[in-house]
Amino acid sequence: MRAAAGETIGFSVLGSVRVVRAGAELHLGARQQRLVLALLLARAGSPVSLTELIDLLWDEEAPASAANVVHRHVGVLRRLLEPGLPTRSAGRHILRDLAGYRLRADEESLDLLKFRSLSRLAGRRLQDGDPEAALRHSLDGLRLWRGRCAAGLEPASRRHPTFLAVEAERVQAVREAADAAERCGRLGAVLAPLRQAAEQHPLDESLQSRLLLALAADGRQAEAVEMYRMVRRRLADDLGIDPGGELREAYDRLLHQRIQPVRTGSPPSLPRPAQLPPDLPFFSGRDDLIAEARAAVARPGGPAVLAIDGMPGIGKTALAVHLAHGFAAGYPDGQLYADLRGYDGREPAMSPAEALRGFLGSLGVPQEGIPAELHAQVGMYRSSLAGRRMLIVLDNCRDAEQIRHLLPGSPGCLVIVTSRSRLSVLLTTAGAHPLPVGLPSVEEARAALLRPLGAGRLAADPAAIDAIIASCGRLPLALAVVAARAATLPVTPPAQIAAELARAPGSLDGFDGDDPQTGLRAVFSWSYQALSAPAARLFRLLPVHPGPDISTAAAAGVAGVPLRSARALLGELSRAHLVSEDLPGRYRTHDLRWRCRAQRGTGWVSPRRGRCSAGCMPPAGSWDRRSAAGARRPSPTRRPLPRRRPRRCWRWSATPSPPAETRTPRRAPGRRRWP
Repeated sequence: MRAAAGETIGFSVLGSVRVVRAGAELHLGARQQRLVLALLLARAGSPVSLTELIDLLWDEEAPASAANVVHRHVGVLRRLLEPGLPTRSAGRHILRDLAGYRLRADEESLDLLKFRSLSRLAGRRLQDGDPEAALRHSLDGLRLWRGRCAAGLEPASRRHPTFLAVEAERVQAVREAADAAERCGRLGAVLAPLRQAAEQHPLDESLQSRLLLALAADGRQAEAVEMYRMVRRRLADDLGIDPGGELREAYDRLLHQRIQPVRTGSPPSLPRPAQLPPDLPFFSGRDDLIAEARAAVARPGGPAVLAIDGMPGIGKTALAVHLAHGFAAGYPDGQLYADLRGYDGREPAMSPAEALRGFLGSLGVPQEGIPAELHAQVGMYRSSLAGRRMLIVLDNCRDAEQIRHLLPGSPGCLVIVTSRSRLSVLLTTAGAHPLPVGLPSVEEARAALLRPLGAGRLAADPAAIDAIIASCGRLPLALAVVAARAATLPVTPPAQIAAELARAPGSLDGFDGDDPQTGLRAVFSWSYQALSAPAARLFRLLPVHPGPDISTAAAAGVAGVPLRSARALLGELSRAHLVSEDLPGRYRTHDLRWRCRAQRGTGWVSPRRGRCSAGCMPPAGSWDRRSAAGARRPSPTRRPLPRRRPRRCWRWSATPSPPAETRTPRRAPGRRRWP
C-alpha cells in the first residue's frame, strides 16, 4: 500500500509490531500507542470499538479522560503514518468507523492478511489433491511469522482474545502443513514450525502427535520416544490424564515402524550447519565456570544467552568453544559461529548485516534471496531459527548493540557470547547469564604447560616452572606463547626460559609469538584502541602512579580531572578489563597489563604535561608540598624515591606514614597538579 506518492508502507503484527515506510522502520511511540496499533492490525479490515481500546489500555478502572487519550493516540499514529497530515484529518490508513476505528490494509501491506491468503490457498490445493502445492503455500505463510502475535507487548496484553485468535490461526496452519507434508512424504520440511508450535502449546496433543511423526520420519526415533515420555509426564502432572487416542496412535506407529521416512530425493528438511572451531585437545581447568554454565542451561526456564567476559588473553574464546562442543549434542539442528572482530587491529568490526548474511547463507537461504534491508534480514533470520534447536557462538563481541539483531526471537536456541567488555545490557534485555573469566589458579596454569612441555621438563625444575608462571602472571595467552616457544626448543631448560623472561621485567617483548597479531602487545593494543580519548589518556598516565593499584582520588590527580570524571574513566577501563576494582574505590591491574600501560605511557606523554617521557615519575609528595594544606604537614619520608623502579616505588610508599595520594587535594592550580 502506498502512503504517499512514491512511498510504500508495510505493517507487521506476526511477531513484534512494526511499521516500515519507504524502507525505514518507524518508532511507534509509547506503550499505549503501540497497543492501539497492535489491536487495529490484528483486526485489520474490521472495526474496533472505543470501548475495546479502552479496556485494552487500562486493566483496572479507566480514567474519565480515557476516550480523549485514545483519540490522541490515534491522531499521533495517523500523522506518523502520513507525515504532514492536517490535525483532525482521518488520513488513508486509520478510519473512523461507527463507535470506533478501522485500519485499512491489504495483503501486500500487512503480513497477517498475506498469511491468511496463503493459508486459504493451501487449503484449496489440498482439497484439489495437490499436497505438494499445499505444503509450499503453507510454508510460505508460516515463514511470515517472526514470533508470537504482537510480541514485545506485556504478557497480559497479549492475552487479549483477538491476539489469541490470531495465534490459533497459526496453530491450525501448522497442523494443515503437517498433514500436507505427510501426504507427500516430506514431514521433515515442517519439523521447525511444528517444534516451535509444540513448545508454545505443550498440552496440545494434536501438535505433539504430528511432531512425533515428523521426528521419526526425519530419522530421529530416539528423540521422538523421549518427547512422547515427556509429554505423557506433563499431561499426568498438569492435567491428571493419560495421552489421548491421537497421540497414542502416533506412538504406536513409531514403535511398530509404520512411519513413512522422508522421501528419497526430496529436498532436505533444513541445512544443519556445523561451524564450531575445533576444541583445544589439551583444554584444562575452568571446572567451576563449566559447571556453572551447565547448571544454568539445564535449569528449567534457564537462560538463552551465556555472556563470557574477561581481560585480553584470559581464554574467553577457548572456554566458549569448549562449552559449545559440550552442548552441541543437545542442539541437533546445528551450530553457527562468527568472529565479530570487535577487537581486531587488522579488520573493522563485523556489522550485524554482514553477520546475518553469513548466517542466512548457512541456513540455506540463497544469496539472491537475502533482502538488503537490515530489519528484513533480522526477520528472515529469526524465522529461519524459529522452532529449531541451534547453538550460536558470537565471539569477540564489541558491545551489546553489535549482537542485538543476532539473538533468536524464539526459545530453543542457545547463544554463547564472548567480549572484553561487560555486557550488562544483555542481563536485562535478554536474560543472559554472566560468566566472568578470571585468572586460572597456579595448578591450572601448571596443567596448561604440561602438554606442550611434557611431564619430564616440568618435574625436572619445578622452581623454574613456577618462575615462568609468575612472569606470565598466570595469563593463559602468555602461558601459551611461552609454551609454544619452549616446545620448539626441546633442549632449552626451563631455568633458561625463566631467566630470559626475568631479564625484561617491564617489557612485553618475551610474549610476542611468531604472529605479531596474536601476541600480547597486539591484543592489549586492540582493547586500548577501543577506549574513548579521555580514558585512553588516563590509561597512558597510570604508570605515573607508583604501585599495582590506585584510588579514584589519585587517578583524578594523575589525570588532572574532577573526581566524578575520574570515577567514570576508571569505570570505562574496568568495563574493558584493563583495570579491576578489587576493593571499593581501588583499582588494580594485572602485571602484564601494567607492562603494557607502562610502555604506552613511556614516551607518549609530553615532558611539559607528564614529566614521564623518559620513564621518570615526579616525587610522590611533590605537589603535596606545593599546596597550602600540605605545606603544614610533615613530608612522608626523607628517603629518596626510587623513580625508575616502579615496584620499589610502591614499597617506598607503603610506610607507616600515609601515602602521598591520600593527602592529594582534589584540585590543584595549573601546573602544580599531576598530569
